[in-house]
Amino acid sequence: MFQPEYPITTTRLLLRPFTADDLPGLHDIYSRPDVVRYLYTEPHTIDQTRELLAAWYDSTRLAAQGDTLRCAVLRRDTGRLIGEVMLRWVSAEHQQGEIGFVFHPDHHGMGFAAEASRELLRIAFAELGLHRVVGRCDARNTASSGLLERLGMRREALLVENEFVKGEWCDELNLAILAREWGSAREA
Repeated sequence: MFQPEYPITTTRLLLRPFTADDLPGLHDIYSRPDVVRYLYTEPHTIDQTRELLAAWYDSTRLAAQGDTLRCAVLRRDTGRLIGEVMLRWVSAEHQQGEIGFVFHPDHHGMGFAAEASRELLRIAFAELGLHRVVGRCDARNTASSGLLERLGMRREALLVENEFVKGEWCDELNLAILAREWGSAREA
């Protein structure tokens, strides 16, 4: 079992569990059409965001396969909620995980998502001892796939028209990194 000591700090960010006080900031993110464009949902109403937030309250540790560690990402300089990151323990037997992230567009292009995601990869490999971590995104989401590549992940699969989302068939891009690759990338 992995239970982080919160808050998790990086150079510019704090990662911590979600609280009820995060509702306005989280809604500001998930109510935007440009944010949910490549996600499975439409822009959220305030009630949908409240339900989402409530579902995330217990995502604070990784005790067993299938658990998800989900963190609010706040800027250390302002204390503002700017996004969320998650690490899912996909398989204990195969030592595999998955990372994901969603950030407010006002904070794109500043390296915040990369900084938070690097910390999740550190947790995945150094704390959990995972062998492999994947990242998945809609193939049209070049910002997310580019970030995953900058994290050291390699493109492994393009799943053509594998899901019917929001009235259209969508392609999914799968990227991954192994523990030994992560270690080499950190040393470089």
